[in-house]
Amino acid sequence: MEELEGLATRARDAAQERFDSGAAPRLEALQAALALAQARNDVASARGQLEASRAELNALLAYPVDAAPALSDALEAGPLPVLAAATQQALAGNAELLSLDKQIDVQRAKLALARAMRHPDPAVSGAFTYDAPGEFTYGWRVGAAVALPVFTTGRADVAVAEAGLTRAIADRDARSAQIAGTVASAVARATAARQTVDRYRTEILPAALDVERLAEESYRAGQSGLPAYLQTVQYARDARQRALQAALDYQMALADLERAMGTPLR
Repeated sequence: MEELEGLATRARDAAQERFDSGAAPRLEALQAALALAQARNDVASARGQLEASRAELNALLAYPVDAAPALSDALEAGPLPVLAAATQQALAGNAELLSLDKQIDVQRAKLALARAMRHPDPAVSGAFTYDAPGEFTYGWRVGAAVALPVFTTGRADVAVAEAGLTRAIADRDARSAQIAGTVASAVARATAARQTVDRYRTEILPAALDVERLAEESYRAGQSGLPAYLQTVQYARDARQRALQAALDYQMALADLERAMGTPLR
């Protein structure tokens, strides 16, 4: 907005010079002054939005309202991971998947315990007795016991444990597939947003700057009128705003990708 204010100032000065020299009517000078006033209003509005956004950020971070924390992420196209790397990172570091892996380990331990309980554990006992009047002076005995699973075989417990393990693995696989699909969708949107940002930076904005310069030179030379020049200024403003919105959309797409992955981007 400040750049556009400077552009409107140059347009006002050019229109005033042409009016003073008699090359343009007073209407053009008034129109240029009106465009400058509108540009100044836009700057004031943008500053208000900036202060409001900064106050919201400070409240979110529990900072003083008038604090000015440095933003670590620039509003530009940063690195974008490829789909395979993003999916691998999501499946390896997602907290929910790690929790499901722990549940699978628990179910495997329960299954191992259920299977172990099906096999009886032999019990061996021994005793030594000394000085039993009327019977013997020294005595000992040895015993062994094994429980035979005639009526209680433990098959039901094993079946329940196997079903729990199967369900835990299925839940993990289903969640992995869901995360992989969500990550693929987020990567596709981020890739499209990145292409839009790159196109604005390398093609549209440089062309808009050239059009601005040529339009100003043409107006100062008297080869075009003020309406055409102001229309060029309006187009330049719209192009800048769309470029900023594209950069913001790209950052939001990266945030959605991190949310889908469950881990920060590396």
